[in-house]
Amino acid sequence: MMDIRTITRIEDPMSITSLPVLDLSLAQNPDTAEQFRTQLREATHEVGFFYLVGHGIPDDLQRRLLSVAREFFALPTAEKLAIENVRSPHFRGYTRLGGELTEGKQDWREQIDIGAEQPAAERTDTSPAWEILQGPNQWPDALPELRDVITEWNDTLTSIALSLLREWAVALGQDANIFDDAFAHDPSILIKVVRYPGRPKGAGSQGVGGHKDAGVLTLLYVEPGKGGLQVEHDGDWIDAPPIDGALVVNIGELLEVATGGYLKATVHRVVSPEGDGERISVPFFFNPNYAAQIPEFDLPPELAARATGVTVDANNPIHDSYGANALKSRLRAHPDVAARWWPDIVAAQSAT
Repeated sequence: MMDIRTITRIEDPMSITSLPVLDLSLAQNPDTAEQFRTQLREATHEVGFFYLVGHGIPDDLQRRLLSVAREFFALPTAEKLAIENVRSPHFRGYTRLGGELTEGKQDWREQIDIGAEQPAAERTDTSPAWEILQGPNQWPDALPELRDVITEWNDTLTSIALSLLREWAVALGQDANIFDDAFAHDPSILIKVVRYPGRPKGAGSQGVGGHKDAGVLTLLYVEPGKGGLQVEHDGDWIDAPPIDGALVVNIGELLEVATGGYLKATVHRVVSPEGDGERISVPFFFNPNYAAQIPEFDLPPELAARATGVTVDANNPIHDSYGANALKSRLRAHPDVAARWWPDIVAAQSAT
């Protein structure tokens, strides 16, 4: 297991071989809060990823999350397919093995997608397309514990995410509450409970292909002892094996927008386990209300001088509203759901 003490600082950003480790408890102490903010700012400017310890998530909750995830994936196939995401016009529910795409290629994982519990929007001819993402979740009848644990996990990680956003704001020379308007009402939450099964040797390695997250902030729990996550930095792939009790944190495209490219969303992927192994992970995506536009910062001159602008990629346009960015991601990842429920939106998006 990795020794946390050896990787708490980025000594040489040009020769990174492991992710930095940040301790959130430092932010709670006035004597060390500025130290934490400096580390947070530099880690997400240089790498866009870090390990987070000192977050206060109870060990028991982590164990229950992993246990209920295993129970879900052990359900009979018919039970899981009863809540398959193609049954949901809101992209919620179970995705069978190989049912999601990244950059048009099949990911080798099965999962359940869970969002904020909402009624479906009453759409009109003038409704924004992203309103299709709002709606109820699908839960397995055979495993009511899943909903209970995920609700507790959601509440716990929402608190951590809000704390991090306030620390980022201050670290970047902004008012601590600059994000409040975007996140104050109905933040957009997405939790994925994911299982990566092993693949036979020679059968390919894409657990999930290289991509950037479309939102603001991701907090990732990974089953202890199970590697596979890799982060791209300066053209190389950095292995990011789990640290016991730590979350893996990364920023999404909207923090790149907010900071004019001072913070960069980072490409990452998961390599499938080999042979008979498997890997459970639970990413928590914390984002503003679908309708909200992310605030754009007026950075202090010394930081603005290091901002390189928002990434321009004709194949991956970055929008400043989360709804537009999230819809882009969902349509690409689940074309079967999109084709069944929203062929008009797919046609309109393709024409733009």
